[in-house]
Amino acid sequence: MQFRHLAWLLSGLMLGISVNAQAGESAAKSAQQTVNTVCAACHAPDGNSVISLNPKLAGQHPEYLQKQLAEFKSGKRANAVMSGMASGLSDDEMKELALYFSSKPIALGKAKSNGVGSLGEKIYRAGNAATNVPACAACHSPNGAGLPKQFPRLSGQHADYTLAQLKAFRSGERANAPMMMAIAAKMSDAEMAAVADYIQGLR
Repeated sequence: MQFRHLAWLLSGLMLGISVNAQAGESAAKSAQQTVNTVCAACHAPDGNSVISLNPKLAGQHPEYLQKQLAEFKSGKRANAVMSGMASGLSDDEMKELALYFSSKPIALGKAKSNGVGSLGEKIYRAGNAATNVPACAACHSPNGAGLPKQFPRLSGQHADYTLAQLKAFRSGERANAPMMMAIAAKMSDAEMAAVADYIQGLR
């Protein structure tokens, strides 16, 4: 009887594992289909957008991507295109898309002029004490990897996209990150452009 009971338990466990695996495969296929039909046009199939005003999603923390999708859907982050794209996504679909893009390796870039010793490096690593601008590295880490669930990865991101977001934070057009709004309000156009360029080549 004990053997039969153990066999029954093992059989149930294996069935549960099989069902979960099938569900995972189904979700992955669904995410792939959504990427191919909706996301790829702007962000590329592997999340490495070739359009510099559209962000690279590859290698980004899944928690951050999921949060942004949810805030596009709710309207907390204003963007007419992305709000429309996210409006029909369920929480599970957002999670699967976030996991899909986070699993892809990011294609790193190069800074145009802000390398070692540049204004971009200074702002990223030390901030600007005179205007109380903190170092970007304090939250996003020295190599731009960020912190999961808290701060996004920045390394390799398009300079044009990063600059546009900094300006949007400063103007209030993007209002879903109060800390970034307060920081951007203290930054000059030159500082924004320099640090965005530096981030593009950061690794």
